[in-house]
Amino acid sequence: MAREAHDYDDIPGTFVFDAERSRQGYGINMFCMSLMKEDNRKAFKADEAEYLKKFKLTPEQTEAILKRDYNRMLELGGNIYFTAKLGATDGHSFRHLAATMTGSTQEDYAEMMLKGGRSVEGNRSKSGKSKSIKAAKSKSKSRSKSRSKRG
Repeated sequence: MAREAHDYDDIPGTFVFDAERSRQGYGINMFCMSLMKEDNRKAFKADEAEYLKKFKLTPEQTEAILKRDYNRMLELGGNIYFTAKLGATDGHSFRHLAATMTGSTQEDYAEMMLKGGRSVEGNRSKSGKSKSIKAAKSKSKSRSKSRSKRG
């Protein structure tokens, strides 16, 4: 079943963890939470595909986990804090995961974050909708200024 469209789906590179994604990703998140126990981590590392059969996962979710495609896991309902447990099981830091997910090196990712994160310019909207909203607000402000000068 397709997701219901939301305004925030237009934010580039972002999968908002809403109620719908929470329901969709329940299996992914329960799998990731199971990795908090050492015995489960050992069982998973011994036979990953077999271990995943314990959880209600779609084929797409299983594939994303096995390929360690963290962006896809988030798209399919994974919660970033839960999926980080999979990265930790593999011996990776959160910084490593974030760099991987953004297509950068750990050093470049750290530098970007120390400088305040990604620029919002060009990262507000996939569709360009934010540009039309910004333009409309700008026009509205200029009309207000011209009216106040007349009055």
